[in-house]
Amino acid sequence: MADYHAGAQVIDSESDMEDAIAHLSASRIIGFDTETRPSFRKGQSYSVSLLQLASPERCFLFRLNILGLHPKLVQLIEDPSLLKVGVSLRDDFTSLSRIGELNPQGFIDLQKYVKKFSIEDNSLARIYAILFGHRISKNQRLTNWEAETLTPAQINYAAFDAVACIHIYDHISAGNFHPEESLYLHPVENV
Repeated sequence: MADYHAGAQVIDSESDMEDAIAHLSASRIIGFDTETRPSFRKGQSYSVSLLQLASPERCFLFRLNILGLHPKLVQLIEDPSLLKVGVSLRDDFTSLSRIGELNPQGFIDLQKYVKKFSIEDNSLARIYAILFGHRISKNQRLTNWEAETLTPAQINYAAFDAVACIHIYDHISAGNFHPEESLYLHPVENV
């Protein structure tokens, strides 16, 4: 996995949010993902802790457990003119709607998008591995996303997930993936 934490910016104040939103609003594409503090007790759950939004150049990690679902973030998520890509968007939208009301627009769910290219696997890690032949480490997934300070490993993990969505979309939409040539897809047998 590439090292993204140096280029990722943790956003935990309104003043930092202004520049991040301006940058993202001018981007041709936005990678999207969320992280939630895991619960290890039955009946206990947490709200979304982190919203990752990336342009091809920069990634911003919005600490929703500190900022909440700010109206400027809602406006960005609801802007139909901004192309946004992510994986398992329905789950993310459901989780975000528990924090505040929103009507997401301008999104492409990569799980559905890749099916047109014979990719049936639906996790970000599997799609990425099929396209690029590299595994995405998921070691940080079950860490505390509400910790006072995110570790460099958490920042890298979160940033990479959002940036990977852009890489996947760009690679496929540029015509660089040919299912019949993939070493990682199994041919579908006629039944």
